[in-house]
Amino acid sequence: MRGKIIVGVAGWSYKDWQGVVYPESLDSKNRIAYLAHYFSLIEINNSFYGHIKPAVGKQWCRMASEENREFVFSAKLNRAFTHSPIAVVEPTSAKTIRPRPTDEPDAKAGLDSIAEQGMLAAVLAQFPISFNCTEENREYVRSLAERFHSYPLVLEIRHASWNEPEILAWLAELKVGLCNIDQPLVGRAIRPGTDVTSPIGYVRLHGRNYRQWFAETSVRDRYDYLYSAQELEKWKERTVEIASKAQATYVVANNHNLGKAAVNALELVAMLENRKVRAPQPLVRRYPELEAISFHEERPTGGELF
Repeated sequence: MRGKIIVGVAGWSYKDWQGVVYPESLDSKNRIAYLAHYFSLIEINNSFYGHIKPAVGKQWCRMASEENREFVFSAKLNRAFTHSPIAVVEPTSAKTIRPRPTDEPDAKAGLDSIAEQGMLAAVLAQFPISFNCTEENREYVRSLAERFHSYPLVLEIRHASWNEPEILAWLAELKVGLCNIDQPLVGRAIRPGTDVTSPIGYVRLHGRNYRQWFAETSVRDRYDYLYSAQELEKWKERTVEIASKAQATYVVANNHNLGKAAVNALELVAMLENRKVRAPQPLVRRYPELEAISFHEERPTGGELF
């Protein structure tokens, strides 16, 4: 037996998705509802940069649930709790993470606005690779888990020093999930795995753009990568294994440049469920390889959805 698997994308407010994922005519206020027609999960990215306003969180839930009653959000924990405020010039550690007194209540108010609607799948605490496994950093993780214990917390840890049996057992004691990631394997970067340390399994696919991963270019360029079918097949196998150990497993494609995350998420759903999937027609036109695994629905009067 395996738990449910839900595949989705990270974020939705990308200018380069207009005309690629979204029809050119789609109003930006309709993007969540549009994606909810094709996916049952979006990972909220902007909560990393600023706290979710409760009224806005409720509005997101309403827009998504009206289109898809099975829809859920995961949300990134604000960077005040996971990164040095000057992380570009100093390593992140328990000593350099400095949330303000207002960050915790503001973060919780936003997360609660989604949790109260029954639509908060997970809260992702994403740490940079400089956050390695020291005693001080483990104590920080323990305190973070205590402060956010009312949410389904998942850690994304990128440094390989965390990938030890005793550390995984410790996370399980804390009832904190571990995110299995695909990323360029540079230096001490953690390798792909199938670890489950809570009722939640979590996977994030960042792409493998080695050339621009650490380049001083835009974040968009870093995630410019389209997975091949063979690469996705490996993640299908890992996801099935993760789901055999979890109550629910969430798979998030973060290789968002020019809609590639949406392409690979749809391909992965088709692989996991062995069926054709609904796909946005602008995306199929841009990536014709989707034609073999997708179908298109029309409104009764004809024309594209939305």
